Amino acid sequence: MTETVGPVGQAAGAQSAPGLALELEKISKSFGPVRANRDIDLAVEAGTIHGIIGENGAGKSTLMKILYGMQGADTGRMLIGGQAVDIRSSADAIAKGIGMVHQHFMLVPTFSVLENVMLGTEGGALLAEGRAATRKLLAEFAEHYGMKVDPDARVGDLPVGIRQRVEIIKALKGGAKILILDEPTGVLTPQETEGLFDILRVLKADGVTILLITHKLDEIMAITDRVSIMRRGEMVGHRDTKDTNPQELAELMVGRKVLLQVDHSPAEPKETRLSVSGLGARSQAGYKVLEDISFELRSGEILGVAGVSGNGQSELMEILSGMRPVGEGHFEVLGHRVDNRKPKDPAAMRDIGLGHIPEDRHHHGLILNFQVQENAILGYHNGEVAGAGLLMDRAKIYQHSKRLIEDFDVRNGRATVLAKHLSGGNQQKVVIAREVDAEPKVLIVGQPTRGVDVGAIEFIHKQLIALRDRGCAVLLISVELEEIMSLSDRIIVMNAGRLVGEVARGQADENELGLMMGGGRARPKVPAAQAAASGGESHV
Repeated sequence: MTETVGPVGQAAGAQSAPGLALELEKISKSFGPVRANRDIDLAVEAGTIHGIIGENGAGKSTLMKILYGMQGADTGRMLIGGQAVDIRSSADAIAKGIGMVHQHFMLVPTFSVLENVMLGTEGGALLAEGRAATRKLLAEFAEHYGMKVDPDARVGDLPVGIRQRVEIIKALKGGAKILILDEPTGVLTPQETEGLFDILRVLKADGVTILLITHKLDEIMAITDRVSIMRRGEMVGHRDTKDTNPQELAELMVGRKVLLQVDHSPAEPKETRLSVSGLGARSQAGYKVLEDISFELRSGEILGVAGVSGNGQSELMEILSGMRPVGEGHFEVLGHRVDNRKPKDPAAMRDIGLGHIPEDRHHHGLILNFQVQENAILGYHNGEVAGAGLLMDRAKIYQHSKRLIEDFDVRNGRATVLAKHLSGGNQQKVVIAREVDAEPKVLIVGQPTRGVDVGAIEFIHKQLIALRDRGCAVLLISVELEEIMSLSDRIIVMNAGRLVGEVARGQADENELGLMMGGGRARPKVPAAQAAASGGESHV
């Protein structure tokens, strides 16, 4: 009987020899006075899936960049297969059998799949040899791993799940026996995530060692064999996945007990505060990015917008917040009609009672070189928080920001600290504090917990539910399906710039929502009375 051999070179189904694929000993890295990594020890068994988790700013990314040669360690050593190695560049890492799939894909959108995979291994000036070899390799990967891709498809036209497959193929083509995946499911539907996990299981069976960097504890429990936990630049624990649970992992990450289930009582929606009718928009190139969007949002409810990133959610937020003009259709907010003949800018929207937590806190939520106290009044600096006179009242601004820092648990935050010196999670808390404290009547929320650790997620979710309970109408847009399902009283789903369905909280099913997000199924709107009757808990 002939044994089947996988494309990475080991017999399919064969067990790798016992031992360690990777060892890190006393790895430290500083950036000026900041210790990003402190005496990190890590041992990863060959042929396993090893998770690495930690709160935002814990040092995970720095450690992976050291492993992949993108940065050099100050002290410590690295061993691969028991042999000490000196990795000074990504080329060194690839030569030692280490591959990495970055959170933001490193593909050329205008190239075909085949061209992207063969890039750097063209095989001669005429390219024919390289093309033939790459086409053969893609066929082998499709058969052995189920990573089916069209070699001639333009990468920019592919769904994100398929683009991720191309990245994995590129890494394995380079001979990777250790594969680093950085937040690989952040932009995937549930079906795409499960497809990825199926691929990882086959890779593991072929002896590939996988390092999975993620903040999603359910994924750690579902796919890893062992997990290492980082906090504030240090490694604080290692666990066999079968012997731990999400609660323990969350506590190790944050250093305290974390409430993974936030109480979510049934909504009591009242009057309509936002009504969207036939909204449409085009890109600068003239392509439709929004088409015929219609929905209503009432006081005292959270309406979630689910969808894979890049399906029109950003454009919808920009229009509703006044950052982008209306193309087609109109919307009415708090009695004010907005269309292409009656535009309103963000300041005007804020004046009528609409708050906005933007999805990109660095570009639209904060001025990083401003102090926390200055960021705490951005957009509201002409109001009472800055004083009633012609000149700003610095003492009042300071006291206002100091109260927000305390009330919203901004860690290591002082009113006079520059925003750029806060961690991502604490930067997000400053933005949320500013908008929530203003008590808006309508709040547009974009990706509220992106890049935020599990402890801050708990706090942010509590703030949004409390705001809803005080009568605010909240529009929540997030690519985190679990977050949408946990917080929303109703859910609408977007695909390719259109609404494809609506689901009540009590009827939300992850698989069905995933199919809708991928454009595979539509569902009618939920009757108002039915939506209002649903309730439950929020799961962080």
